[in-house]
Formats: sequence, C-alpha cells, structure tokens
Amino acid sequence: MDVSATELVAGHVAGALAAAQAKGVETDTVARCLLSEAIRLFRKAGRSTDDIAAELTALADNLDEDATYGFIRP
Repeated sequence: MDVSATELVAGHVAGALAAAQAKGVETDTVARCLLSEAIRLFRKAGRSTDDIAAELTALADNLDEDATYGFIRP
C-alpha cells in the first residue's frame, strides 16, 4: 500500500505534536517551527523569495475552508 506525501507528512507532524506536548511545548510554537522548516525546504529546492512569498500568500488568502477560491468561477 502506497502512502501519499500528505499522509506521510501528517504522520510525522502528529508525532512531533505528541513529543512537543510531552515536553510542554505549545501547538502554536510547533506550527511556527513547521512553517520555518517549510520555508527552509523551499529555499533548499531553489525557489526564490518572491515565489515562496507568493506560495504563502496564496495559502493565507484561502484559509477559510468554507469559502470558494478566488480564482474559481461559479
């Protein structure tokens, strides 16, 4: 059975959250660390600062899971 990249990462995040909780580290702190690590990986992959910023902006613009994406026409 193949595991998707999303499932693989989600499993690691769950483990990181459990380890952080055991040490009294807040979930918000773990989330900030994960964002920093994601940005480091984008840079390592050769993505430009502007490209990374655009990626993060697109994600931020679509935080509301119940809203329709701005670029999708009804």
